[in-house]
Amino acid sequence: MRANDFAEAAPGRLVFCQEGHCAFVPEPLPPNPVLDRPLILQLTEAYGALGELAGVGQRLPNPHLLIGAFLRREAVLSSRIEGTLATAQELLLFEVMPTELPRTPDVREVANYVRAMEHGLKRLKELPVSLRLLRELHEVLMHGVRGQEKRPGEFRTIQNYVGKPGTPLQEARFVPPPPTEMQQSLNELEKYLHRESEWPFLVELALIHYQFEAIHPFIDGNGRIGRLLISLLLCERKLLPQPLLYLSAYFERHKNEYYDHLLRVSQKGAWLDWIRFFLRGIAEQSRDAVIRSASLLALWEQYRSKLQTPRASALVLRLIDYLFSYPALTIPQASQMLNLTFRSAQANVQRLVEAGILVERTGGRRNRIFVAPEIVSLIETETP
Repeated sequence: MRANDFAEAAPGRLVFCQEGHCAFVPEPLPPNPVLDRPLILQLTEAYGALGELAGVGQRLPNPHLLIGAFLRREAVLSSRIEGTLATAQELLLFEVMPTELPRTPDVREVANYVRAMEHGLKRLKELPVSLRLLRELHEVLMHGVRGQEKRPGEFRTIQNYVGKPGTPLQEARFVPPPPTEMQQSLNELEKYLHRESEWPFLVELALIHYQFEAIHPFIDGNGRIGRLLISLLLCERKLLPQPLLYLSAYFERHKNEYYDHLLRVSQKGAWLDWIRFFLRGIAEQSRDAVIRSASLLALWEQYRSKLQTPRASALVLRLIDYLFSYPALTIPQASQMLNLTFRSAQANVQRLVEAGILVERTGGRRNRIFVAPEIVSLIETETP
């Protein structure tokens, strides 16, 4: 990282370290950019799209319908930004039967992202978004995976950097605050999270995401925790009744632009460009979630209509509802969920197989896993 890349307008200061590199310490939030008319119009558009998505969440026939599907899409895409590759179906198969060897070692990391988000949503009922919650999320995210030796759940005590592995610090793309400066930056960020602000919340959200990534408080996993933070704050502030909006698909689609915007804020104070980019993501992903929700709900109604006959069991309809929150299961899981014997659960699952809703994916006679391929396809597709 070169000192001469940082302009006078940079929202922070450079610290020169004994090892011969410099590091960037961001100023406490908020900055003082002037919101121009184009940005205000974009902000209005983002709030409008988010409001439409909130309406979808309020109209869900089951409050848990679709949430699991959306979360697993987010887990796959957020991890992909970091180079961790796994499909939604691989994730589902692993979660259903984790003792089986996954097709790719990356699957466990993606599954941990799901667990971290679920942990965060549960903890929001008793704990605000805070440094404590971020450490808890990190501990779940890094448990039992590559990088677990890098102090899961603890803020770093050594210097880290953004750049290719093995790059000398002097040549890194970005070097966040040294540990001696980092804790104060984190304390200031937590104060900002809990204080009243005159900024529109979506602008605040863009500022907070940048600030967290600039501080980079963990040895590993900062990108994923930073993206989890966006979704948790949207839920904490009750802008959405259900966790249906995630930005990783947008960031992954514009990966280089995403990283460049964050860096230009640090180097040149380019706040407006970053906020515009962020708001565009809110609008695009809100609209995507509305369309994706409509497609999934249409499929849900189609399945229920297909099986809602005078002789149909209400248990089959319960299985259909379950599949739209989690589109994979085993016979023992169906037995437990429906409170049935193994044989009765097997008969209900078989009805969904015969209807073309479920497909057995393992090919074995034991430990069989059934997947709803049309639901998985709607999760994975870029444009439903």
